[in-house]
Amino acid sequence: MSDRPSEWDKYLLGSILFISLLIGGGTASGLYTDTLIEVAAIVSAASVFSQASGQRIPHSVLWLLIFAVALVVLQIVPLPAAIFSGLRPELLLADSGLVGETRFRFVSVGVGRTIECLLYLVALAAFFLSVLRLRAEQVQALLPFFFVGVICNGLAGAIQYSLSDDIAIEGLLPFTINAGLFANENHFAALLFVSIPFVVYYGLFRGHLLSGSLGLATLLLLLLAVGSRAGVLIGLATTVLSIIFLSTRSRVSGIGIVAVFIALSVFTIGAWTKIEAEVIDRDFGRGEFARTTIEGIKENWATGVGFGNFQKAYQIYEKEAMIFKQYVNHAHNEYLEIAFEGGVLAALLMALYFVMLFMALTRVRRDPLQKAAFLSVSFLLIHSLVDYPLRTAALAMTFAFMNAIIFHKGFAARSAQKSELIEIDHNGEKLLVPIGMPS
Repeated sequence: MSDRPSEWDKYLLGSILFISLLIGGGTASGLYTDTLIEVAAIVSAASVFSQASGQRIPHSVLWLLIFAVALVVLQIVPLPAAIFSGLRPELLLADSGLVGETRFRFVSVGVGRTIECLLYLVALAAFFLSVLRLRAEQVQALLPFFFVGVICNGLAGAIQYSLSDDIAIEGLLPFTINAGLFANENHFAALLFVSIPFVVYYGLFRGHLLSGSLGLATLLLLLLAVGSRAGVLIGLATTVLSIIFLSTRSRVSGIGIVAVFIALSVFTIGAWTKIEAEVIDRDFGRGEFARTTIEGIKENWATGVGFGNFQKAYQIYEKEAMIFKQYVNHAHNEYLEIAFEGGVLAALLMALYFVMLFMALTRVRRDPLQKAAFLSVSFLLIHSLVDYPLRTAALAMTFAFMNAIIFHKGFAARSAQKSELIEIDHNGEKLLVPIGMPS
């Protein structure tokens, strides 16, 4: 009987990540593809948790997830109507025949949408916790699944942009594909730029400098082709910071770094030309969305309007001059939207997560993969200031995967073990042996 640990859980979770990148690019509610991903993630997590594991989940992370799920559940529990007195406008009192017109009310103004959000959150949390249960080398082995998913999206995007200007594809998935395998070109751009730190890590630390450089060049070219202003700028910044942040502990010569920076200069010229040719934010744009959302937050700060109900509640605060045929489906600022939907408790949970993420930075400095994940998460959070990337299953699962890398305790133990070893040259081969052992 072999003592080799099983690897099925790695392949199971890797497949979930890959499938999410293939079919999880929609932004509409009620997509059957998102439901398939959520069910698969929950079932896979149950399988992983049914097995014993030597990895410990950080208590702070676990409690944060428990509070987040509890907050969503609270929004769909009937509460005494007196609690809501003076806490929200009359139009948002969320009466329901299910709980009576006067005695009880829901926090959520649309219980069905909030239940959808609850399933979404539970699936992400389950996948995140499952990855934390893997060994460090298994977590690292999930990267190929992620890369294959990115490559599939990149190939789809390259084919679309090379064929014609009309790149919409209908009928293949329950949403119209507009860029890569995504409904939204900005979200496709987000997937591209969050991949950059991992590509840089792959080139600098896994001994694949040539293929990593080619992959980086391809990602940057695709970002230019997409035409997302935020994506272009964040892609450039991600590349520069990835090289600076990660290369300090690599063995790649300075010549390679200089060559990449020359390529970055060419990309900067192209990015500047792209941005200069576009009109940046007219009166009816993200600034107006933010102002209107803040008005809604002020009147619903105590309870929020219920997760998934931004579109329904936003219309109450919309100025008459801002009502057009096209309607506002999201705030294009993830933090304002979460605060509008979840109230002050949601804002506190976001603040707690940012504190935990900042504290994690002090612990991940020794491991290049964790540093790459930290960069990707940071830039995805920055992009969330002007968009809603985490509302797509593909990017949300990617976000959960990257956070699992950051908060995984196995990488610190592996770094500590490596610090007790020394590299020696034995007949032309590099070997790691314990310090003090005769070579």
